[in-house]
Amino acid sequence: MIDLTLLRQDPQSVSAQITRKEPEFATEKLIALDAQVRELIIEVEALRSQKNELAQKAKSGITPELREESIAVGKTLKDKETAFDEAQKEFDAVYLTCPNLLLSGIPDGGKEENKVVREWGTKVEFNFPFKNHVELGEMHNWFNFETAAQVAASNFVWYEEAGANVIYALTRLMLKNNRKHGFKMMIPPYLANETTLTVSGNFPKFKEDVFTVTADSLYSIPTSEVSLVNKYRDTIIPTDELPIRMTSWTSCFRREAGNYGKMERGLIRIHQFEKVELVSLCLPENSDAELESMVACAESILQQLGLHYRVSLLAAQDCSFQSAKTYDIEVWLPGQNRYYEVSSASNCTDFQARRGKIRHRKQHGDKTELVHTLNASSLALPRLMVALMEVYQQPDGSIALPEVLTREML
Repeated sequence: MIDLTLLRQDPQSVSAQITRKEPEFATEKLIALDAQVRELIIEVEALRSQKNELAQKAKSGITPELREESIAVGKTLKDKETAFDEAQKEFDAVYLTCPNLLLSGIPDGGKEENKVVREWGTKVEFNFPFKNHVELGEMHNWFNFETAAQVAASNFVWYEEAGANVIYALTRLMLKNNRKHGFKMMIPPYLANETTLTVSGNFPKFKEDVFTVTADSLYSIPTSEVSLVNKYRDTIIPTDELPIRMTSWTSCFRREAGNYGKMERGLIRIHQFEKVELVSLCLPENSDAELESMVACAESILQQLGLHYRVSLLAAQDCSFQSAKTYDIEVWLPGQNRYYEVSSASNCTDFQARRGKIRHRKQHGDKTELVHTLNASSLALPRLMVALMEVYQQPDGSIALPEVLTREML
């Protein structure tokens, strides 16, 4: 959630910032509802005080006039409390869908205005007719979509022996790399409750994008960022324990697969995919440097694997709902003849921390302050497998994986 103090102090400026990111957001409605809620709570508190005063007077004896006045005040109070509850509910519904404010230096516009800030390596060139990962997968039986559809549904994947070995080897490589960068390993639950997804910013705005376990009021996580951020929900962290850096490997579940056309077939966009995640909690003044460090951590994996990639600073309307600044790391996929995101690294500033009351305090008696939360994919495994298969294919169709990866294979 954004800081309401900023909105109240300078509504025009904050409204302009919100519009840069989400032009259709009802900022005027949010401002009006905020004013209405504050006005109603003042009236409710005044009526409660008046009711208490009348109750004190009644201790000395109840007169007809006092009884009549008390009944009238009680009725008015009940009406105002009802009005307040309704206004608060309407305000919360709008407030929880308000996007985070952007940091300085973010380009205006949508995806087309994303700015490439650096590249590493060069695009692979083939002197033979090359295959895409779907063709290679069928040749080597690394994965099977028919079996996955039989046991689950379309847009799921079943990894076979060699393919599964690559996924686990990539996971080990990434976790070792992330530990060297100071991230502690975690294994969070794959299911989360509504509060958890609200704190992370996925609910209520993106509730339709997740799979639901209806009988238990639980939801499958779209990323382990959801779980890791909530580890410190309602917690006051000693300042000297920051930064807190966590990494985890989980499956991630999203309903969006299958809506993007035939170019995104195979492993490009599926309902369930494995991902290694990075999450950091840090002091606000350190979050910009922390973001750069997290991006470097993710980049180092691609460099070890020898894969060409670029890093892009996302424009305002391409930044995620929770993010104040995002870098995408995009790897080159020759079979698709384009770059695809394998990591999205975001500084969410105090947006999630305010929702989850994640604070820090220097010492006992000091005022608590919100931390900043950051997240980055490190990395999305299926698309990384696509890159490895397509880039390292040989003229005979075999795949010569880099040694850094084969050392991790069983």
